[in-house]
Amino acid sequence: MEIEKIILVIRATRLQESVQRFSTKAQAKFFVQSRGQSFDDYEKEDSNYQYARDQVAHAIPSDIKLQVIDRNFLPNFVFGPKDVVMTLGQDGLVVNTAKYLNGQPIIAVNPDPERFDGILLPFQIPTLSKAVNSLLKGSPRIRNITMGKVELNDGQQLFAFNDFFVGAKSHISARYTIKFQGRQERHSSSGVVISTPAGSTGWLSSLFNMAKGIAGFQGDQSELAGMRLDWDERRLIFIVREPFRSKWSGADLVAGEISEQNKIILESHMPESGVIFSDGMESDFLEFNSGTTASIGLADKMTRLVVL
Repeated sequence: MEIEKIILVIRATRLQESVQRFSTKAQAKFFVQSRGQSFDDYEKEDSNYQYARDQVAHAIPSDIKLQVIDRNFLPNFVFGPKDVVMTLGQDGLVVNTAKYLNGQPIIAVNPDPERFDGILLPFQIPTLSKAVNSLLKGSPRIRNITMGKVELNDGQQLFAFNDFFVGAKSHISARYTIKFQGRQERHSSSGVVISTPAGSTGWLSSLFNMAKGIAGFQGDQSELAGMRLDWDERRLIFIVREPFRSKWSGADLVAGEISEQNKIILESHMPESGVIFSDGMESDFLEFNSGTTASIGLADKMTRLVVL
């Protein structure tokens, strides 16, 4: 495989974020300790991360260009078709990065295995060279992961690795019309969550847990695993949160499965404060106010995660 450059996506550690917030390390330490937390743990996490970052640089062949970007710049960064993307951080960094790619492979590196489980992080520092060499030889093992896509009637679009949230950006009811498989209904709710297979063990699972708990579900909790989807399955699941039944709004069309053959259509009735964001990144959102129609379905592109 021809590699033009490797893009290393990093994120600030808790120590770096604290120093940025309080101006000095001493002030950050005072604040953390005054809250009864261990500042030593902040320092150890930062030290482990900086060590891992140095080791990543050493693992990349000298004839391949390495470019480092902070995750905050992802929405405006342009990835080249021959770039390889490497993430150094928790699983969430893979999630945040994937939706801005278009087929570029991701090498996800766990910088601190004793601290992070790393479900989406197949590689650690000792195995990193293996991943790079497999790409150079054109023989990487790739796991494809299904993504979601929202398109607005003004042409704007957004992708999701885990899930979309469509609703109001504050604790007020979201008002919209939902259309799905020939049915439609006006809603007043806490918003709609549309989950990908990768997100089925996250927000979606908590919604099912709540529903089963309210219904008096007393069975074996392992049955809840039934909604865990394989990452490459070509389907999305949507659930309406807390739909309110009134003269204006209904509560019958509140869940469904989106496939290659159908999409969910949402038409906003909110004069302001309507939003659509994905994967928990509230700062990177689309406005969903009156006059906006959102069409949500499967994305044509998939995340290509390099695995061992």
